[in-house]
Amino acid sequence: MDIGKRIIKHFKDSAELKLKVKDALAKPIAEGAQVFFDCVANDGKILCCGNGGSAADAQHFAAELLNRFEKERPGLAAIALTTDSSVLTSIANDYDFNQVFSKQVRALGLPRDTLLAISTSGNSPNVVAAIHAAHERSMRVVALTGRDGGEMAGALRDGDILICVDAQSTARIQEVHLLTLHCLCDVIDYLLLGE
Repeated sequence: MDIGKRIIKHFKDSAELKLKVKDALAKPIAEGAQVFFDCVANDGKILCCGNGGSAADAQHFAAELLNRFEKERPGLAAIALTTDSSVLTSIANDYDFNQVFSKQVRALGLPRDTLLAISTSGNSPNVVAAIHAAHERSMRVVALTGRDGGEMAGALRDGDILICVDAQSTARIQEVHLLTLHCLCDVIDYLLLGE
């Protein structure tokens, strides 16, 4: 296969997966957006976490909320727990890497807040630990994952939202995650501002 055809296949596979999962994901995305809207409308904040590409997605989502998405509006309270190298490395050094998000959730999270937990496999131990910490703080959780939802799906409680991309490829799951985050931002803005 030449390089051009290989690239075209990536575009095709990405588009096909997005079209395949759109009906299954529309309802949980809408529910997740409502949870986030209710959170920020009641002076709560959204804490976001993930590893690697999911860390980048957590930061992207927090930036879109804190600054703006496609419309002008006041900033919404969102914090990516992936960005403070001193906090991350001190927790990882003094305790272990599996606690880098959960310790932050316990310190920063309040019952009116929400956790966005992102993992393509659903099995990231530090993200699962963050979910448990959020529950200890009486926070709701929106879990963005893939495959079969992994351990994250089993850690959720009533009132939490699972947005699970039914696919195996990490790259394809991440591409749907990005679209999902943009959908969440759009619906939050729609609920705040209307058309």
